Amino acid sequence: MLSVDRLRALCAVAEHGSIGAAARALHVTPSGVSQQLGKFEREVGVALLVPAGRGVQLTDAGRLLARRGQEVISLLAQAESEVVSLDRDVVGELRIGSFSSAGRVVVPTAVATLRRRHPQLAVSFFAGETEDLVPAIVRRELDLAVVDSWVTMPLHLPEDAVHTLVHRDSADVALSRDHPLASRDHVDLDEIADMPWTTWKKGAVYHTWLVQTLRNRGVEPDIRYEVPEFAAQLEFVAHGLAAALVPRLARVWVPDNVAIVPVRPTLEREIYALRRADNDRPTVRAGIEALTEAFTGIGV
Repeated sequence: MLSVDRLRALCAVAEHGSIGAAARALHVTPSGVSQQLGKFEREVGVALLVPAGRGVQLTDAGRLLARRGQEVISLLAQAESEVVSLDRDVVGELRIGSFSSAGRVVVPTAVATLRRRHPQLAVSFFAGETEDLVPAIVRRELDLAVVDSWVTMPLHLPEDAVHTLVHRDSADVALSRDHPLASRDHVDLDEIADMPWTTWKKGAVYHTWLVQTLRNRGVEPDIRYEVPEFAAQLEFVAHGLAAALVPRLARVWVPDNVAIVPVRPTLEREIYALRRADNDRPTVRAGIEALTEAFTGIGV
């Protein structure tokens, strides 16, 4: 019978591309991974890896075993989750990740609720962006992640992940109070699309989202100020230098010289609690419940 530990080592090499990266992901030494794979090759009687430059490459047999190994590991994780679910006690560890604004506004409330309700539950937190959190769920580095999906740029979710809707948010435009449209009840996106903009750095989700949203209106956005936080973007707005699209969840503080105006059509996003399909432990269910309650309580 094949060793699960050796399957896990092979799958890690297949996913991360090298023995060193696989070792870091598994929290073992590279020599430990090499030893496991050497034993695996002797066990199955065929080569699983071949040298490729400074790294390694899987053979056809290696790719086959890695693919089947992922299925085995997922089934084992699901079986473990089902067994644990027979015990209703919420104990052990829960690793939560979240994008920045939810991590600041909502997650601390949810963690405090979990600590109060389940004193034996150890909760850890990782702040990141949605594009980093989804792979972390797939790689089992997180148990639960708070991620966002804009209607104008829907998030691609892995097949082996389950998402629960916990909140709906929207973005408004921030304008200098001296701007002619600042006193309006709302503005049409077409009225402001050709303004100078401030947003996150190129490559970040918010930058890509703003570009795609405005291109959908037939406008190539004039992004002049790339600033990796909303508070700093609002300072550029306050000085009349640019406009910014700011999600309501991220709007903790607004300078006096900035007006926030709703946009038509509404720029909406859905916020999900994301988990692996094979991880339905009581700890994860408790985390989703606490996050749902915390989002309900913010009134945004």
